[in-house]
Amino acid sequence: MTRELRRSKQALARTEIIAVLLRNTSGVLALTGTDGYPYAVPLSYVYTAGKIYFHCATQGYKLDALRYGSKASFCVIDRDEIVRETFSTNYISVIAFGKAYPVTDDEEKRRSIRLLAAKYGTGDRAADEKEIEKSWHRLTMICLDVEEITGKAATAVIKNREAYFPQAKKACSCQS
Repeated sequence: MTRELRRSKQALARTEIIAVLLRNTSGVLALTGTDGYPYAVPLSYVYTAGKIYFHCATQGYKLDALRYGSKASFCVIDRDEIVRETFSTNYISVIAFGKAYPVTDDEEKRRSIRLLAAKYGTGDRAADEKEIEKSWHRLTMICLDVEEITGKAATAVIKNREAYFPQAKKACSCQS
């Protein structure tokens, strides 16, 4: 799957890629549909330790597509600021590639839905746990096991990366 970025000077450092995944709330999961056409669906997600988790019902087209083929990509657009004067955009995006599968292990399923609840829930752990229990039987967790991940930003963003990635800059030299 490895393919060099055409504009490698615009590549994000690993810490910047992780920062993008952690600070955003939605992205687009792309699978091969059962008819062979691409199937891309916007989803809420949570990223942890090289895995991206999503939730869905116990049946539906996402699961049908996963049975058809497990290869997947997931794209997060972090910034998309139009710069009219230069007919361009100041963008930041990340794309993860890997194999996706329904989580069958109850411990992993519970851990991953709790991570989602912590990110999107009420902030009241007891209330979130009650909601998890209520929907447990009709809930499927999908895991994208990330094999490769890339990130890219506009040249203007790269020149001012400290403004976009203040924490990531402190964590590494961030030289691309």
